[in-house]
Amino acid sequence: MTKEQQAAAENEDHMLLMVSRLKHRLEKIHLGGGKRGIVKQHEKGKMTARERVDALIDEETEFLEFGAFAGFDMYEEYGGCPAGGVVTGYGRVQGRLCVIVANDATVKAGAWFPITGRKNLRAQEIAMENRVPIIYLVDSAGVFLPLQDQIFPDKEHFGRIFRNNAHMSAMGVPQIAAVMGSCVAGGAYLPIMSDESLIVEGTGSIFLAGPYLVRAAIGEKVDAEDLGGANMHSSLSGVIDYKCVDDTDCLLKIRDLVGRMPDEPVTAFNRTAAEPAPGGDNGILQVLPEDRAKPYKGRDLINRIADGGQFTEFKEEYGQTLLCGYARIEGWSVGIIANNREVVKSGKGEMQFGGVIYSDSADKAARFIMICNQKKIPLVFLHDVSGFMVGSRSEQGGIIKDGAKMVNAMANSVVPKFSIVCGNSYGAGNYAMCGRAYDPRLMLSWPTARLAVMGGSQAAKVLLQIQVSSQKKKGEVVSQADEDELLKKITERYTDQASPYYAAARLWVDEIIDPRATRSWISAGIEAASYAPVGEFKMGVLQT
Repeated sequence: MTKEQQAAAENEDHMLLMVSRLKHRLEKIHLGGGKRGIVKQHEKGKMTARERVDALIDEETEFLEFGAFAGFDMYEEYGGCPAGGVVTGYGRVQGRLCVIVANDATVKAGAWFPITGRKNLRAQEIAMENRVPIIYLVDSAGVFLPLQDQIFPDKEHFGRIFRNNAHMSAMGVPQIAAVMGSCVAGGAYLPIMSDESLIVEGTGSIFLAGPYLVRAAIGEKVDAEDLGGANMHSSLSGVIDYKCVDDTDCLLKIRDLVGRMPDEPVTAFNRTAAEPAPGGDNGILQVLPEDRAKPYKGRDLINRIADGGQFTEFKEEYGQTLLCGYARIEGWSVGIIANNREVVKSGKGEMQFGGVIYSDSADKAARFIMICNQKKIPLVFLHDVSGFMVGSRSEQGGIIKDGAKMVNAMANSVVPKFSIVCGNSYGAGNYAMCGRAYDPRLMLSWPTARLAVMGGSQAAKVLLQIQVSSQKKKGEVVSQADEDELLKKITERYTDQASPYYAAARLWVDEIIDPRATRSWISAGIEAASYAPVGEFKMGVLQT
């Protein structure tokens, strides 16, 4: 075995370990509120949220779940909130790619935590910007009252969902809502503000106030069925369009409704017959080394993602710490911008550190982004970036000006953008590589990702200096042992906060994925984006 083969095998072993840890955590998340909660759902004659999704989507197709780690390791004082109490993702229904939102009633009866609201809004955002149908499978007890101040009154809180309902309807984005359990208080507006609504007889109910609150408010005694059951809303109020006998009947009806929608893409992104990437199923696992400081070739990573490993590189010998060029992913034509972790020489013969963005690489990327917008080619960003180059030579050379040019082009880009955080994504490098703030259609991370303002060791040392200096100003004696212990604590805390699981819990990334699924995610994202128009590309004022 050669050195290269040995390194590839070691990289694969490490990545498989990371993927195994990812899958183990997902298995626990998929249990929702636990096995007892699942049994209770079944005893009521109801499917669980995930069972409903599985029954809704086409057989032998994959549900691409986003937001599975929402709420991960959060709300522990309330018993946790697995997946944010709601399942969201892309699913294929009658051949049509749809966004699906399914409340998980095994988690606090489907109550809305703050992260639940954010996750629902993100699902709606994905449906709106791609103009794809969205299906709501409603089964929720409403806002989680102990945290109501964090979900009720602000702009990006609960009320924004109904605003989005109205806007999507005006935009012509199809919305179908099925009431398959509780649907109470403000949440009752969601199905009625959708285009078509369904309800399951015996388990579904909709009302602004439940029987207990009605009795407390106006003294009326009424049971849930007469107040807001399927029969009442189907025959008296006219609130519901379709009454269904059970979950299965309801899901079949939704499939029937989706099957009647036109399926006509608006933007014809270039696509040819797909080819596999080189290296087989596990080839993509063999590139990134376990040691994050160890260099590797960014072109090797692109080779394991692109159809046939083909990459038509733009300005190959210029600005080599950023790789730009054209490739195909499952047949789709894409422009790829990837950080190169090699140590390279600039055109002036100067050494450049891998993973760092220099003036020449930023200038190259800005031009490439503009060309892709002109040609209407979607952009894929592969992150393993330490940031922009610092120091007097870089500042005098105009690194801020060139970095701003790249950010300006990327921020104004109108073609679909997809960000994959493979390794590091630090500081302004995260921004320039289309971080969350710059509206990627999907932002995904590998288990090896790290997202933070800077690397852990650098940040810990800076924070240590600040804290020790503060203590000394107060006259406190700080020994070397104290400094070492403090550095250890700061490093551990910072490392935890840079983890992809910390980011995914807060929806800073849409999902943590097995690297082997990268091509499928990008392909689905471009397919979804083809249902939305591409606007006119315009640039702002630039320093030259």
